[in-house]
Amino acid sequence: MNISQISAFRAVMTSSSISEAARKLGRTQPAVSLAIRSLEDSLGFALFERRGRQLVPVPEAHYLHAESQEILDRLSSVTRTMRSLAGGNAGDLNVTAMPGPAALLFPRFVASVIDDLEKVNLSITSRSSQQIEELARSQSIDFGFCDAPVKKRENAQFDSEIISADCFVAVPFSHDTAELDPTRIENLDGVPMGGLQPGHMHQKRTLALFAEKDAAYRKVIESQTFMPLLQFVRKGGCFALVDPLSVVNEMELRSSRGEVAFHRLDCGLRYDYAILSPIHRPLSQIARKVKSQWCESLFQLLDEIGASPRWESKTP
Repeated sequence: MNISQISAFRAVMTSSSISEAARKLGRTQPAVSLAIRSLEDSLGFALFERRGRQLVPVPEAHYLHAESQEILDRLSSVTRTMRSLAGGNAGDLNVTAMPGPAALLFPRFVASVIDDLEKVNLSITSRSSQQIEELARSQSIDFGFCDAPVKKRENAQFDSEIISADCFVAVPFSHDTAELDPTRIENLDGVPMGGLQPGHMHQKRTLALFAEKDAAYRKVIESQTFMPLLQFVRKGGCFALVDPLSVVNEMELRSSRGEVAFHRLDCGLRYDYAILSPIHRPLSQIARKVKSQWCESLFQLLDEIGASPRWESKTP
């Protein structure tokens, strides 16, 4: 049996003649007759008795008619599901993002693009950038958002799309330099600074920049992420060179109660983000949709604060 045969059979069962069934289906009368005969041939017995121009269903035909409705209903359900999958509105989605601003901005974004949670088997987690790299390498996620990998490895088993944007300096609002925008590194010579851990690429770039400008970098506090540093900036305890998403996050949450100013730097210190995708795990339609729209949203967020986002590298 096939769907064309079942559709013709049901039309005949609910019509007074072959011609009426053909009109219902938008098919020719010979096509409907042929579908009925081929269905009977496949079953090995006649479903109708021919009485002139009329087809009278045999008892077995009534059983098939009852069962065929379930078949067509199931097919209709599968068709709707497949259309949802193809449109990126249903399916499995396993994504992760690093802590810090992304832990708020990324889940909020995902929630905004998923139309119906009942159609999506969603796993969304927060992991360190190194853990996200390992998950991508082991083909365990659809994609992850994190800091750009420090080293480009051969046979990494994942594609990385790198987006860079300008960093900002977080300044206590009451400080004398609060009006200096953009800020020069020389203005930060010897002032107390909050920074990331020594092994982080951003911290290495910061130290190199201070050395290049012959300015003293005086670190008074160290943190794993930028957000805790802003509380010390708010109290006037330090300055901090922060990534642009921390600026976006702070502008929305206002956790520093408006007591931190964010200034541009005249030297163009950049921060690199990455979207990592396993190369042996083809993306589903919903994963493609979410990933593509996250890239667009990320660029918009960074552009709105004047961070000049750009692709450093992008996989085809």
